[in-house]
Amino acid sequence: MSRIGRLPVAIPAGVTVELAENNKVTVKGPKGTLERELPTEMEIKIEDGHVVVTRPNDLKKMKSLHGLTRTLINNMVHGVSEGYQKVLEVNGVGYRAAKSGNKLTLNLGYSHPVEMTDPEGIEVVVEGQNKIIVKGISKEKVGQYAAEIRDKRRPEPYKGKGIKYADEVIRRKVGKTGKK
Repeated sequence: MSRIGRLPVAIPAGVTVELAENNKVTVKGPKGTLERELPTEMEIKIEDGHVVVTRPNDLKKMKSLHGLTRTLINNMVHGVSEGYQKVLEVNGVGYRAAKSGNKLTLNLGYSHPVEMTDPEGIEVVVEGQNKIIVKGISKEKVGQYAAEIRDKRRPEPYKGKGIKYADEVIRRKVGKTGKK
């Protein structure tokens, strides 16, 4: 059995999970509502405050879908109850981030400021001039938007300038040395 797929997903207080045909799962919670169609081969049941996912047989595809389906449901439940957030840091002389309305403006050493509009369901907070916090209820959307922001200027290995995740460690390289 899949060790992850076999674990039941606990439904916290204030969260409701509904199942429709074609394994369409709707999770409602204090932070919002998430909907997702999951693989139809998996059998999803709600039993006394837990969501249980079972697989029909032991084919390789079913084994891989088993853990995935359970994790997706768990992420939805966690998202509507607590939400997700990613913290990014802007490092570099003259590099800064600013927020006005739903537009994020990044000055990253290019000849023009880079403007990004927040996607639906995602909230971006700028602390100071170099800390960006991406918040939302969908783990997928939060991670994707944070990656898109980071892609505007990835951290480089010599001086460490660019946008990096707060928990990311940049492998530093030694610069070139002059000839004697």
